[in-house]
Amino acid sequence: MEEKGEASQPIEEMAENLVVVPNGGPAPDYGGGLTFSVVMSCLVAASGGLIFGYDIGISGGVSEMEPFLKRFFPHVLERMAEAKKGDNYCIYDSQALAAFTSSLYIAGLVASLVASRVTRALGRQAVMLMGGAFFFAGAALTGAAVNISMLIIGRMLLGLGVGFTNQATPLFVAEMAPPRWRGALTCGIQFFLTLGILIANIINYFTARVSWGWRVSLGLAGAPAVVIFVGALFLTDTPSSLMMRGQADRARAVLLRARGGVSAGVDAELKEISRTVKAALESEDGAFRRMTTRRGYRPYLVFAVALPVFTQLTGVIVLSFFSPLVFRTVGFGSDAALMGAIILGAVNMGSLLVSTLVIDRYGRKVLFMVGGVQMVICQIAIAWIMGTQLGKSGESAMARPYAVAVLVFTCLHSAGFGVSWGPLFWVVPSEIFPVDIRSLGQAINMAICLGLDFVQTQSFLAMLCRFRYATFAYYAAWVAVMTVFVALLLPETKGVPLESMDMVWKQHWFWKRFVQDEGKSAGAEMT
Repeated sequence: MEEKGEASQPIEEMAENLVVVPNGGPAPDYGGGLTFSVVMSCLVAASGGLIFGYDIGISGGVSEMEPFLKRFFPHVLERMAEAKKGDNYCIYDSQALAAFTSSLYIAGLVASLVASRVTRALGRQAVMLMGGAFFFAGAALTGAAVNISMLIIGRMLLGLGVGFTNQATPLFVAEMAPPRWRGALTCGIQFFLTLGILIANIINYFTARVSWGWRVSLGLAGAPAVVIFVGALFLTDTPSSLMMRGQADRARAVLLRARGGVSAGVDAELKEISRTVKAALESEDGAFRRMTTRRGYRPYLVFAVALPVFTQLTGVIVLSFFSPLVFRTVGFGSDAALMGAIILGAVNMGSLLVSTLVIDRYGRKVLFMVGGVQMVICQIAIAWIMGTQLGKSGESAMARPYAVAVLVFTCLHSAGFGVSWGPLFWVVPSEIFPVDIRSLGQAINMAICLGLDFVQTQSFLAMLCRFRYATFAYYAAWVAVMTVFVALLLPETKGVPLESMDMVWKQHWFWKRFVQDEGKSAGAEMT
């Protein structure tokens, strides 16, 4: 029975406010367009991607600068001098040099796990502020470094900033955005990440011309840290986060402002948020045990692990880090290699804009398929060119047309990533987890991502030295596997409200047996 005094919608209006879940069932659409409050809040939060992007772009370029190598890694310079008579694949094979890049990710892994509890206790905004502060401190230390110890400690502070920020920003954007715009707005994180890479590559290109330029490149990492810190000061927390901390009145005010001041759909949406938060709080202490042991949570556990693992195995992360070194390996000079990295960043930016425009029209799975096929073709092409031109020994010189072809296929590979796994790595995890494990799911997602970042950045240069051109065939095989995995097992989430996301799992051909069984078990326990 409906309570008297509570405004009810006509049946026709309710029918108009239903969106169809891609796998067949309806889900409520609470309305809410792109208000100024939503756009600005999401853009400020998404600018946290600048932190990660700048670091990805700056590391590979600085690692290629001779004054930097001369001061900290002189043995690499000796190998470069002998490259003409030695093995081109192994010029940069240095565990110490790899540790300069990879040390950030061990700290980031720890920070992302700690951030899960901090986010639930203090909210998304506080964690973003902490991330900006840590990153600024790390930038100052690395820019002023006089020995490897200072470099590594500074990198670890940067890692704490990346871990905290990347845990909070996807949740903030997903919880603030209206369902029909959630994909495009969450893509903003990858947009700013890509922008950070491009800016870093441009800075590297110019600072490489002076002996102290590496200090400028590393120190300027403080600029994106200031952007996210100052921007976060003007944000209010999300309605879900406020409700989790018992601030219902503030949650309603924030949601009302975000939805344009129209209270009709706000009360219904807030009621649904309240219901999911209440369920989360009742079982808050067992989130990890519940996610890892209960059958109904099996889909969330699988994707919390699979998405970051597969994203890393596209190979684009190490190519983004080490693209200047890869281009030097195939025969480009220092300036040409840095310019190649700039071109790569610009292509990635363009592909991401395309993804942002179509993600909420065509859905997530189409982009995964298109990007996956494109990346497989490009990786195989790069492996073939490097195998036939540099040879198995790496002692052959690569002709300039083939070196340019490697650059072109690397850019096309990056474009494939930019329309698929790049933005969708942020979009899909931020929307598939129920609220009771949302912070934990995102923490696991980021911890695995940063842990594999460490493994890959620490091992890629050694892998290139030992596997040679087969390194790229290895990544191609993994992209083929993950494309099939997504085609079969990932439900489409386009336009589905977060509070109704369980519908897509209940209607999926494979996962419904797990989610429905859990529902039956829960019902049996209640009776």
